[in-house]
Amino acid sequence: MGVSATISLSLLSLGPKSKVKCYNGYFVNGYIFHTEEYGHGRKTYNNSVCIKGSTSSEFEVDYYGRLEEVMELQYHSEQNRVFLFK
Repeated sequence: MGVSATISLSLLSLGPKSKVKCYNGYFVNGYIFHTEEYGHGRKTYNNSVCIKGSTSSEFEVDYYGRLEEVMELQYHSEQNRVFLFK
């Protein structure tokens, strides 16, 4: 394991900062997602998400839902950010 990997792991082990940023939407992989509240009353918007899932059995379980919140957790470094969809 390199020095930068060790530093990143030690920063992650401290947990996220106590401040959380919230957004009305998020742009990823060519798609724009808006929260349901932000898109209310607009002609077009995308507030639905689908997560293709799989289980240990032979059946795959997909999750479909509406986007309520987009949150950003930051882990004591600008490079260590995680975006969560609720």
